[in-house]
Amino acid sequence: MMGTPAEPTYTRSALAPGLLAAIALLAGLALLDVDSFVIIRYIVSILALIICVFVIQAKAWWWLIGLVPIAVLWNPIVVIDWHGQGWVSAQFIAALIFIVVGIRTKVPVPMHR
Repeated sequence: MMGTPAEPTYTRSALAPGLLAAIALLAGLALLDVDSFVIIRYIVSILALIICVFVIQAKAWWWLIGLVPIAVLWNPIVVIDWHGQGWVSAQFIAALIFIVVGIRTKVPVPMHR
């Protein structure tokens, strides 16, 4: 017997921005030593801050340990000039953090009564 589908109790609001940020970071590998890398910095830092909001809504504070440093390191205003293999590795690590946080963060859906 078919019933009314249950309303979801959570959403994965951080998934889309997490995947977008990971794609930007991987695409940004080609632009590391080019002036247009500043665009990647804007995208990554803004998406990190957006995901921070979802993480706070989900009460999953521990993800801030990875997201806040990303927002700071990739921020385009006060540039932390980092070069070489360390920066390339940081791009991959940040992409992995975005993907994991996007998949694991469950933002509760407010109940309407």
